[in-house]
Amino acid sequence: ENEKSGNQATPAPAESFTFIINEEEKCKDKTPFLVLLISTTAAELQQRNAIRKSWGSEAAVPGADIVRLFLLGVETKGANEGVLLTESEQYHDLIQQDFLDTYNNLTLKTMMGMRWVASYCSGTRFAMKTDSDVFVNTVHLIEKLLRPLPPPTQNYFTGHLMKGHRPIRSKASKWYISEEEFPDNRYHPFCSGTGYIFSGDLAAKIVNASLTIKYIHLEDVYVGFCLHANGVEIVPSPYSLFNLHKVPFSPCVYNNIITSHHIQPHEQILYWETLQEKKHTC
Repeated sequence: ENEKSGNQATPAPAESFTFIINEEEKCKDKTPFLVLLISTTAAELQQRNAIRKSWGSEAAVPGADIVRLFLLGVETKGANEGVLLTESEQYHDLIQQDFLDTYNNLTLKTMMGMRWVASYCSGTRFAMKTDSDVFVNTVHLIEKLLRPLPPPTQNYFTGHLMKGHRPIRSKASKWYISEEEFPDNRYHPFCSGTGYIFSGDLAAKIVNASLTIKYIHLEDVYVGFCLHANGVEIVPSPYSLFNLHKVPFSPCVYNNIITSHHIQPHEQILYWETLQEKKHTC
């Protein structure tokens, strides 16, 4: 199936990219409950600062050890690199490899995050991949979805399930994929890249599968291929939890969701602080 022509994969598998910024020690003295892998670009400093102060704070959920990492590629002409190195020295929450930071390389960015978990934090109970314009209710995620799961949790993967989807051949679409890049006429089940959660053991399994599965640029679809190759069935979650669109803010609604999309930096902070006020009579 999708394993065909694995050796013509372009760009080369993530194997061949090198860390420019890494955080090898993050999990040296701890086994986190959750690693947050947040896809971002160099220019999005405001987004990163808002997430650091809100749902992505390592102290966001009392009693849960959280590790936060922002995922980056490199800019053309090496723009921003000095600024990023300074930011990295201040916060120690950036990882970056030397692939170009473009839309078509988002799969490389996700695989960098997977490889980081597999190499430097394989003991984490869970990891979540999300984007810098997503609000994540980390309290609800941990307390209602993850903590109740019996340890050890293995082969666990959930999010907004996409099933029975077919490749879009219309060039006007954001999700266009050519016949050359993907000749087949349907995708394996996957979860929307806006936010999916997986048990720590899956990072290495996904990385290993990626070595033989031909690259496609749609990162969430690609991760679905890697799950299929491992015989992992995605656990369906209520669709109300993982929202692909922007959910209008109200504390009573946001208290019971995990993701909301298209969130501005000031909204990240406002929504989070409002939820912390705990005065809500719903």
